[in-house]
Amino acid sequence: MTTPKTIAVLGLGRMGTAFATRLSAQGWDVVGWTRSGHSSDGVTTTGDPKDAVAKADLVLLALFDGPACREVLDDVRDSLRTDAIVLNTSTIAPAEASELAREFGPSYVHAPVVGSVPVVAAGTLSILAAAEQGTLDRARPVLEALGTVRRVDDAAAAAALKLVANSSLAGAVLALRESLRQADALGLPRAQVLDVLELGQLGGLVARKRAFLADQPAAAAAEFTIGALAKDMALLAAASDAPLRSAADLAGTSADPEADIAFAATAPAVDDAVLEPLRAYIRGHATGDSSHFRDAFLPTAHIEGIREGAFVSWPLDEYCGLPVFQGRPAPDEATRSRCIDAIDVHETVATATMTLRHGADTFTDIFLLVRVDDGWRIANKAYHRQT
Repeated sequence: MTTPKTIAVLGLGRMGTAFATRLSAQGWDVVGWTRSGHSSDGVTTTGDPKDAVAKADLVLLALFDGPACREVLDDVRDSLRTDAIVLNTSTIAPAEASELAREFGPSYVHAPVVGSVPVVAAGTLSILAAAEQGTLDRARPVLEALGTVRRVDDAAAAAALKLVANSSLAGAVLALRESLRQADALGLPRAQVLDVLELGQLGGLVARKRAFLADQPAAAAAEFTIGALAKDMALLAAASDAPLRSAADLAGTSADPEADIAFAATAPAVDDAVLEPLRAYIRGHATGDSSHFRDAFLPTAHIEGIREGAFVSWPLDEYCGLPVFQGRPAPDEATRSRCIDAIDVHETVATATMTLRHGADTFTDIFLLVRVDDGWRIANKAYHRQT
């Protein structure tokens, strides 16, 4: 049995970068590649995935979804060494995992992980690994450098178990959201509420997110992104043929897992109607589909800020037609995050501030909202871009 010595990490989002950093620190020769082209501090990178895999004993995938895995593997297939192990940690549909396992045969390990970036750094992930025994034995030293290996019968089961785990996370986040809203409505001090919630069933989540929940978002880096978790919930619903129930279902409104998760535990305690246009705005960025912006903004709205040193003022139609909105998520969507920082409501008008972290750029968006006959809409947006 030959232990892998050289590792290629394809996908350098939060988790991919954490994998590469951890494995490099443990003594492996690691090279990384990402579709966004952005480099990561402390990780040797290459601009061509074929170069990354050409000398690798083990190729680790940390990509956003099944189509991304398919695209990248098709691209590098002819460059893989004949004895290379393909270790896929990506969260994908069970059918997609099964198909990749059939295609790559004994060289394929499907190994989605349960845990976040800090858990990777500590080497304490839970890893759901499905592979032939000999291949798993070869990959085990790499896997055990990242955490504890739990063997699963087949790739489809490993993928399904990961989706179920993420569904439980979404449920916990939604429960925390409702508890904080109720506490805010009762006028209870946030610190005291968090102290009590930490004693109960949500204690672990509260402890991990305490700095963020205590209105100190700069002190807590995001450990997962809304687009990724919403994608996982949709995959689970499709695989199980069972609709997912969310807080919106319980309230008697249409289910919207992405919107629920996006605002869970972070949105201020205001009427849901005020949040609706902001939810639509987030969906527009997460999906690249500008039709969501038309749901969010009034037709007369303008989007204004400084772009390439010059002031711009786009009417809504022009903004929706920008090349960045192609009707599909950005290649690095898995690394992006969006968070509402504040909302102030004054009868029929409101202001809101949102922080968007898109790759190397951080945007601060400031919204003016108005209440119209059919609900709240964004009247105008001004933004600041920091690169």
